[in-house]
Amino acid sequence: MSRSGSVLEVLRMDPAAAGGTVTVNGWVRTRRDSKAGVSFIELNDGSCLRNLQIVAEHGHPGFQDLLAEVTNGCSLSIEGEVVASPGKGQAVEVHATRIQLLGAADPGTYPLQKKRHSFEFLREIAHLRPRTSTIGAAARVRSRISFAIHELLEARGFLYVHTPIITASDCEGAGNVFRVTTLDPGQESAAMPSDDFFGRPAYLTVSGQLQAEIYALALGKVYTFGPTFRAENSNTSRHLAEFWMVEPEMAFCDLQGDLELAEVLVKHCIQAVLDRCGEEVDFFERFMEPGLRTHLERTVRESFEVISYTDAVDLLTKSGEVFSFPVVWGGDLQAEHERYLTEKVFRKPVAILDFPRSLKPFYMRVNDDDRTVAAMDILVPRIGEIIGGSQREERRDVLLEQMRLRSIPLEEYRWYVELREWGSVPHAGFGLGLERMVQFCTGIANIREAIPFPRTPGHAEL
Repeated sequence: MSRSGSVLEVLRMDPAAAGGTVTVNGWVRTRRDSKAGVSFIELNDGSCLRNLQIVAEHGHPGFQDLLAEVTNGCSLSIEGEVVASPGKGQAVEVHATRIQLLGAADPGTYPLQKKRHSFEFLREIAHLRPRTSTIGAAARVRSRISFAIHELLEARGFLYVHTPIITASDCEGAGNVFRVTTLDPGQESAAMPSDDFFGRPAYLTVSGQLQAEIYALALGKVYTFGPTFRAENSNTSRHLAEFWMVEPEMAFCDLQGDLELAEVLVKHCIQAVLDRCGEEVDFFERFMEPGLRTHLERTVRESFEVISYTDAVDLLTKSGEVFSFPVVWGGDLQAEHERYLTEKVFRKPVAILDFPRSLKPFYMRVNDDDRTVAAMDILVPRIGEIIGGSQREERRDVLLEQMRLRSIPLEEYRWYVELREWGSVPHAGFGLGLERMVQFCTGIANIREAIPFPRTPGHAEL
């Protein structure tokens, strides 16, 4: 009896028990012909990294003319018998008894030929790059990490809250926001905010945190997971204009509880990739990051290093290392500083706590020293910061002072202050960058390959 199956399902069949017919669908990666009148077609449907070998004899009725049209990139539906494979690299193969050409691909114009293409070239053909081994593998790892995030947080009693993509609040207060307007460009300067679609200035969200706090202070533990947008003109391998973040928010929680959840979540995501994306990890270890599996396993096994910002600055200034950016207390830690700490000093993820008050946004809780806030950045080797979080300022008077120091308009954040007036409690949360998590689990160097459709300054394909 014939049955349908994905390429992955067929490849997992026991060769000792092979037999029966199966129907598989997919795209042709390569095709080669033997002098004996047999075509060997490598078929892939995206369900896994490996291809399924299809053996088609030219002498089979109707195959001769049809096989002439089978080229790289075309789509096929194939019915055949699953048999043990005598060749290397696969346990089973399919001997075709029926081939249907679903969609042809002109070999003269199809851009994905049997050779390695640069990532820069693949970004120019964004509609085809998921068909490549690297981008397909990255997509499967990204999917597994996303599922693992939902899995862990749901198991720990978090509610998934959908916060708005269009917001009136600039969570970070840095002004790097995309304005959302229906006004004609020539009318914007003369128009009143009330003339716009929402009757007030509106922006693409830079974070769902502030809205998540509303629900955390009513439902206890929530998280938001979706796209965020930063209008920062940083055209580097580490930055995107649109990226995804998961942001858990917890009532009755301090910085220590925040840090504990963050470490558990990172390790859970890595373990999920190791358990379910083993072939992809091996692939990335071969082509992207030698020793990747060992690095990931060690990260799951060992505790993160925890130090204060002050101690981190002290380590850096006494290191004797020559940095491009000077290290001073009160200054931002640059990527080179973060990598030195994670790759040379501790050789594992590092959680840095208690940053200078002046460096962080207004909503972070001020420590008793009045100089620092209860903030944390989790850094990992190769990537740098993967998580940023804090205990939130639950004290009304301190929050108001923070807003005054940063010229945050009270009238626009009155609702946020009221959360501190009516039943305020200690609470904390963080944001984990999904693309950087994908980078860490794959060894992908450029963040543009960790997201399906990268948005960067000057580039918004499709």
